[in-house]
Amino acid sequence: MSSKPSIFLVGPMGAGKTTIGRQLAQTLGRPFHDSDREIEQRTGVDIPTIFEYEGEEGFRQREAAMIDELTRLPGIVLATGGGSVLRPENRKALASRGLVVYLKTPVAVQLARTAHDRNRPLLQTDDPEARLRALFEQRDPLYREVADLILDTGRLSIRQIIRQIEQRLNVGLDT
Repeated sequence: MSSKPSIFLVGPMGAGKTTIGRQLAQTLGRPFHDSDREIEQRTGVDIPTIFEYEGEEGFRQREAAMIDELTRLPGIVLATGGGSVLRPENRKALASRGLVVYLKTPVAVQLARTAHDRNRPLLQTDDPEARLRALFEQRDPLYREVADLILDTGRLSIRQIIRQIEQRLNVGLDT
């Protein structure tokens, strides 16, 4: 195993996992991966198309295979999809193979960040706010279950979040 633990970012859609992940990887000089983008690149279609043809279950199967593969890579920063914690095997892989950071985000912030994003199949509903609240209720306990560190992206800047993750990594190296 690498002396540098991988960092896995979990949290709801609109939490900033990809944006923060890219910057964190650049700051730490590590490879960055986004599980949703990897799935899109390998299938040649976007996530809504996968949902359309395979349903959520088909997408979740692809996601589980991708999470298993990516969490085995040494010393990476990984941004996961918001629902990646739904499957027990994903939670186990994340929790056992790296430092898991839960980027917690208020529903109001999620709503603002995702308002015009048509690439989010679960938000294609008459009441996106109600959907986000329901997803939070379902997923928050799962994010907390796997998290080594919880950071509120509604209150902290990207720079502050990166600093806190770096501090956690440095503490981990001292133990």
